[in-house]
Amino acid sequence: AGPLPLGYLAEREVMDVSFDERVELDEFRLRVAGQTVPDLPLIDAEPTESSATREAVLAALNGVLGDHLAASNNPLAIEMRLRRDGQPLPFGRNDLAAALPGATGRILLLAHGLCMNDLQWRRGDYDHGAALATAGGYTPLYLHYNSGRHVSTNGQALSELLEDLVKSWPVPIEKLVIVGHSMGGLVARSACHHAEESGQAWLGHLRQMVFLGTPHLGAPLERGGNWIDVILGISPYTTALARLGKIRSAGITDLRHGSILDQDWKHGDRFARGRAPRLISLPAGVQCHAIGVTLAKAPAHFAEPLLGDGLVPLKSALADGSAKRGRLNFPESRRWIGYGLN
Repeated sequence: AGPLPLGYLAEREVMDVSFDERVELDEFRLRVAGQTVPDLPLIDAEPTESSATREAVLAALNGVLGDHLAASNNPLAIEMRLRRDGQPLPFGRNDLAAALPGATGRILLLAHGLCMNDLQWRRGDYDHGAALATAGGYTPLYLHYNSGRHVSTNGQALSELLEDLVKSWPVPIEKLVIVGHSMGGLVARSACHHAEESGQAWLGHLRQMVFLGTPHLGAPLERGGNWIDVILGISPYTTALARLGKIRSAGITDLRHGSILDQDWKHGDRFARGRAPRLISLPAGVQCHAIGVTLAKAPAHFAEPLLGDGLVPLKSALADGSAKRGRLNFPESRRWIGYGLN
């Protein structure tokens, strides 16, 4: 069979409705989008070769529906891996040495954000990871993961992956540095917490973490979506619309408060309104940096604390929480704010 339209595939996977309802949903979707089926992005479950476009579409699909894809063993679910140039790295000391002939004792791990993938650290011919690695003598590795799964699930998987990595690294490890963009920073913090709780060795190699626009205190856009769910669910006449509104992955709902632990979601309805979980401290002995940007043009602009980059408020990126919620202790010298940026 040929590839299915992305929107068509996603709705079939997530909606438990009758055939007639599905037909009506398809017609509604196409009317809203102003598109016909052939105009929609196409995606193969098992392509003969990969491409940046396919990778981007697949990453977006996993970000929105990835928890369902994983739970249903759908072949479109992304498996967590470390990659270079879009290719998974083998594990085992000899295999890793062959794949990384110039490996150094300095490892740089880059973790992408929601609905993104490891190839998107590159813009044109410029690879952010490679540039950082060259400047500091690092070997860059790129995390590729299903951003629709719970942050804590991905954090535990990353911790296990890093434990295997340090055992297989072909040369003595001098240091490990993690750069996390948005959700990638939450996944990295979750991995650190898991490693500390389980006594994993890789955490002892971690020297620095850099958080790029990470929603440590959550993202208001998800909270806005949660309020819409509550309002629509009040009336029996809008319940169907509320059901559609809940087509949000576990990863997305974790962004409501920046949740990084299993206990933040395991014992309740993840769509229900609730109090923000306790803020987990940064890993001890690790030099941590927070980078946030704001659409405000200059410091002290009235909108500076609210705008952020349009998705993550500045206070969330810098983890400046209230007395009740707490804050992460990023020293002033390790905080950077970009103005007029997104």
